[in-house]
Amino acid sequence: MTRVMLLIPTASYRAPDFMAAADRLGLEVVVGSDRGQPLADQFPGKTLTASFAQPEEGAREIVRFADAYPLDAIVAVDDGGTILAAEASQQLRLPHVGLDAVRASRDKVLMRELLDAAGSDAPGWRVASFDDDPRTLAKAVSFPCVIKPVSLSGSRGVMRADDTKSFAAAVQRLRAILERPEVQEECAGDAERFLVEDFIPGIEVSVEGLVTEGGLHVLTLFDKPDPLDGPFFEETIYVTPSRFPRATQEAVAQATERATAALGIVSGPVHAELRINDDGIYPIDIAARSIGGLCARTLTFGTGMSLEEIILRQATGAPIDSFDREEQASGVMMIPIPRSGTLQEVEGIAAAEGVSGVSEVTISIRVGRPVLALPEGAEYLGFIFARADTPEEVESALREAHQRLRFQIR
Repeated sequence: MTRVMLLIPTASYRAPDFMAAADRLGLEVVVGSDRGQPLADQFPGKTLTASFAQPEEGAREIVRFADAYPLDAIVAVDDGGTILAAEASQQLRLPHVGLDAVRASRDKVLMRELLDAAGSDAPGWRVASFDDDPRTLAKAVSFPCVIKPVSLSGSRGVMRADDTKSFAAAVQRLRAILERPEVQEECAGDAERFLVEDFIPGIEVSVEGLVTEGGLHVLTLFDKPDPLDGPFFEETIYVTPSRFPRATQEAVAQATERATAALGIVSGPVHAELRINDDGIYPIDIAARSIGGLCARTLTFGTGMSLEEIILRQATGAPIDSFDREEQASGVMMIPIPRSGTLQEVEGIAAAEGVSGVSEVTISIRVGRPVLALPEGAEYLGFIFARADTPEEVESALREAHQRLRFQIR
C-alpha cells in the first residue's frame, strides 16, 4: 500500500478533507504535525512530530522516521509545511516541488525579484527594515502603498497607507504583529524587515492550478466580487466560474503560468492572486500550495474528484482522468471577523442554511474562544458554501446567508 505523510499544522482546517481523499484513494496515511499527538506511542509508524519552523531539522526528523517506516510521498496541506515537505522529499529523493521554488513562494521579496526578472507586470516595491525611521522611509514611497510582511499569508499584516501618518502607524502596527512569539516562529527568523509596494487598483481574482511537467493546468478561476482596496485586505467571497470575458480569462492564465515558471515551480498545486486593470494583469502572490481554509470544498472535478484527491493523485503518481471542473456554479464566503474579542454566541445558522443554493454553513471557531480581526488575525469565523446555476445566484445566496448570521463578540 502506498504510504503518504501529510504535514498538518495544528491550526490547519484541512486535515479532514485530505484524510477523506486519502481514504478514497486507498492510501496509508502518516500524520506529520508540529505538535505531539495523543496516543502517538500506541500507533508506531502512524504519526511524527517534526519541526515546521526549522525545516532542515524537521527534514532530518522525517528522514530518520522514513528509515524505519518508508514513505512514498510527502504532502503539505498548508503553507506552513511546504518548505519542510520539499526539504524532506529532496533528501529522500521523493517526487516534490523544488525547494528553491517553494522558498521563493514563501519569501515575498525573492518572489518580487524573480517576477521582475521575468518581466511580469509588477508594482514598484522596496524592502525596508524596522530599524529605519518610518517618516524618512515615507519620503521615498509613492502613495497609496501597501505594507506587508515578508513571509506571512492570508492577508495577515497587510495594510494600505495613504499618507505619511498612516504609513508610520501601519509600520508600527506590523512591527507589533511580528514581535508576537508565535508569529516569529512562523516567520522563521524573517521578522526584521518588511515589503512596501505601490497599491495596484483594480479587480482581484484567484487562480487554482496544478503544474505538471512545467505546464500549468488552470483548475478554476475565482472571481472576488468584493473590492479589496484596504485599509486591510480581508478576503470574503470566491465565485466560479469567472464572469470575465474569455480573452481576459486566457490572459490571466497566461500571466499565472509565466509567474509560476518565474518562481521555478515545475510540479504541484499553485494558488495565485492577481489584479486586473486597464494597464495589465499583476501577479500579487503565488503560492506553491492549494487554496487555504475549507475553500476547496467549492470544487469538484471529473467524476467527483475533490481538489485534495487531485493533489494526492499527482503526488503518488496515480492517474488524473480529468482536470475539468463541474459545470454548476459554486462559491464560498470566508466569514469575516468584524472585531477582536471573545466569541459569545452564534445565531441564525439554520436560517442561513435555509437560503436557496446554500449547501453548508460551517463555524470554525468555537463559542468561548478568542477571535482576532485583521490585520492581526489569521482565522475566519467560518465558511458558507453555495451552488447554483449561475455565478450571480451563488453570490446572492452567499450574501443573503451571511446577513442571516449573528455573531456576539465581547
